[in-house]
Amino acid sequence: MAAEIDLTLDCANAQLLADFWKTALGYIDEPPPAPFRTREEWLAQFDLPEDDSEYDGAWLCDPDGVGPRLSILEVPEPKTAKNRLHIDIRVPGHGSAGERWAQIKAESERLVKAGGAVLQEFGGHHVVMADPEGNEFCVAAASA
Repeated sequence: MAAEIDLTLDCANAQLLADFWKTALGYIDEPPPAPFRTREEWLAQFDLPEDDSEYDGAWLCDPDGVGPRLSILEVPEPKTAKNRLHIDIRVPGHGSAGERWAQIKAESERLVKAGGAVLQEFGGHHVVMADPEGNEFCVAAASA
């Protein structure tokens, strides 16, 4: 049996990145684990420093339960280098090569409007982008 994975993204502003990644992936805020009614109740069990709050992190999930959970956690140190692991966002892979490229371009333009930035285009294949804090990801077509 394959292992389940979660992805964790360190950041300076968890709420900013949560908003971006919810838009990018179609994810929603993950409800707190049972029996807790709020994230604040759940976090209270961990004896965190007084200046930590529920807004220092965000927990997102695929509403269909297919994709991995995404945890976004504020950390004190800044991003210093290129990601060694990144997310690929896949648009539908049907149609001609030109149609797939048009879908990739449309998705990258949508994500620029949401706060992302285009870093490099590999014409006809994929677009390398960055989220609002500079974390790299790609937009490409899924398998047909």
